[in-house]
Amino acid sequence: MTSDSRRIVSSRHLAEGEGWEASEFEYGLIIAYNAFTRWMQRCMTAAGMPELSPLEILVLHNTNSRGRDKRLSDITFLLNIEDSHTVNYALRKLLKLGLLENEKRGKEVFYRPSPTGESLCLAYRKIREQCLLGTLPAGYDGDELRRIASSLRAMSGQFDQASRAAASL
Repeated sequence: MTSDSRRIVSSRHLAEGEGWEASEFEYGLIIAYNAFTRWMQRCMTAAGMPELSPLEILVLHNTNSRGRDKRLSDITFLLNIEDSHTVNYALRKLLKLGLLENEKRGKEVFYRPSPTGESLCLAYRKIREQCLLGTLPAGYDGDELRRIASSLRAMSGQFDQASRAAASL
């Protein structure tokens, strides 16, 4: 079997010549992203809130993280989201559903989970432990997961740099 026949890519035209492995990596990201967003929504549905989108779920968890109030700019920075309007929309929906509370301090608005939002995050955590963490393959211990996470963060930096370069063309 030639290396050409083992390539698993989403777009053959992007896998021609040198660097074809990047296309294989990109395809892995595509299917992982879609599986992850599907997982988040189904886990949140099982936790009792089927109407949340993947972004809304991420924003809720982020506001619940570390017990600190967050500003819109904190959330967009931590989630690496460029379009703050989508996060602002998610925040408004989470407020309307009673999952978040907000407080204006000077010109800034800070967000935190409501008691209902905290309970929902805990329910999600229990389902995550039951359905995901207990089923990870044997080789995916904490050290391996940290190594993979580090590689993904490094590659996200590469994609960010490439997007800045493309924007200047």
